[in-house]
This record gives sequence, C-alpha cells and structure tokens, in this order.
Amino acid sequence: MKVRGTLVAAFGRRYEVALDDGRTISGVPLGKKSPYACGDRVDIELRAADQNQGQIVGHAPRTSLLYRSDAYRQKLIAANATQLVLVVATEPGFSGELLSRALVAAEHDGLRTLIVLNKSDLPAALPAARAALAPFATLGYPIVELSAKHDAAPLRPYLDGQLSVLVGQSGMGKSTLINALAPGAAAATREISSALDSGKHTTTHARLYQLDAESAIIDSPGLQEFGLAHLNRGEIEMGFREFRPLLTQCRFRDCRHETEPGCAIRGAIAAGQIHPRRLEHFLRIATALGC
Repeated sequence: MKVRGTLVAAFGRRYEVALDDGRTISGVPLGKKSPYACGDRVDIELRAADQNQGQIVGHAPRTSLLYRSDAYRQKLIAANATQLVLVVATEPGFSGELLSRALVAAEHDGLRTLIVLNKSDLPAALPAARAALAPFATLGYPIVELSAKHDAAPLRPYLDGQLSVLVGQSGMGKSTLINALAPGAAAATREISSALDSGKHTTTHARLYQLDAESAIIDSPGLQEFGLAHLNRGEIEMGFREFRPLLTQCRFRDCRHETEPGCAIRGAIAAGQIHPRRLEHFLRIATALGC
C-alpha cells in the first residue's frame, strides 16, 4: 500500500517518516543513493509484513533545498524550508565568514533569514558578539538576542507560519533552544569545550519538530564549514545583497573586486557604505572555490 508523508529525521540512508494519517514509520530509499533531506515530502510503499516500515518510492517537488558542498560531495541540510535561522552565541566564538556563506546559500534559495544571538546573559562577551554581528545588522538581517536557558520566547513570533531550519556551529546552544521551543524534544546538550573554544557535537542528525499546525523547525548537526562549491562566482556575488546594486557599476565587467581601478564595491567600502569585512568574506570564498 502506498502512502504519503514527511521525512522528519534523517539517519544516513534510514529515515523517520511522519505519515499524513498520523502514524510514524521507518523508511529507506530505493537503490544505494539517498537523495532525500529532512523536510522532504515522499511516497512510501509499506511492507506487507510490517506496516511500520516501508520503501521510499516517490518524491514530491521541493520548494527549496538548503545544502552545502565541497569539491567531492554535497551535504543536504533541509528541504522545503522557508526560513534559515542562524544560531550564534556570545561564547564560544563564532565565524563571521561561516555566517556570510550560509546567508549566500539562503539568498540563492530564496529563504527568509534570521540571526539568533544566544547566551546574551553573559554580559562580558556580549559587546564583542554584537560587534561581530554589526555588518549583518547594517544589511537588515534581523537579529534576536536571547538566552535559550532562561527564555526563548523572543524567537517564537519569528517562527510562526514558517518551516525554519536551525544552522550553526557546535556549542552555540541549538539543542538547548530546541528544548525550549519544543519541550518534548529532549535534544541532547553538552558542556562547551573551553580549551578548544568550540562546542562538542550533540546533534548527529537532522530532525523536524512540529511547533503547531502551521509552524515547524528543523534542527541540524553543528558544523564548522559551509561549502558553496555548487555556486559560481556570479551566484556568490548575488548572495551578498549589498553588492547587487553595484555589480553593473564597476569599470570592468569582469571586475574581481581586488585591485581593479573603478571597482564600485571598493568605492562603496571607501565611502563607508559597505563593511570591509564583507568583501574579505567574499574574496576568501571565491579564492577557496578557485573562481
């Protein structure tokens, strides 16, 4: 018997599927490849001997697909999401370049974006974190400050009516945030490794949590890199929203925004209209991709 459902957890080639009739079963794809992501809508052929298991035989069209890639492989993060929620924290330190990379992916896929500054109850580290986020705040990316351990309520209105996907480095408190938003989640949490100034991985697979009838959130494993090998230089340029109005104003059509005369991007930086850190991020991304 064929039924339809949503992939709500991904464990390699095995998936947890929430069927439209309210049941939750285990599903596996046909063949060796696994082209599915948490959030995908799929058709399942139930096994005659065990109605709690089935084979994924169909795949509904996606409205979006957030993923990262390097030269060798792609890592699917979430399908059909409408909003990317980037979680950073006052402690441990976070990468501004990783934020820029994730925002490029979101811009390319047409996702709404939101930055959450967690652990705002640590006043000593708060000014530095705010300064690191200043280039993104200037661009109009909304930033919500909160302490997931004490009160995640400031985030809740931003999630209404959205399928949001949480992305962030390890140790930023995503699991604590999920526990606060979906009390039944029981997501694992661990202490931060202060010696390495980085968190320990607690989420090992993506999982979707239903918040209400119209809102859901996907938690994804902590990451330290966000590869963009699937994008070309022009697509990366377009992912920097402040670059877009200026790309046709450079003197040279193939301007790389490095040392060329008449570069509109560098001119905007000199005029204080673009934060220089953002161009640094773009050039590092382009150099890493060899484009």
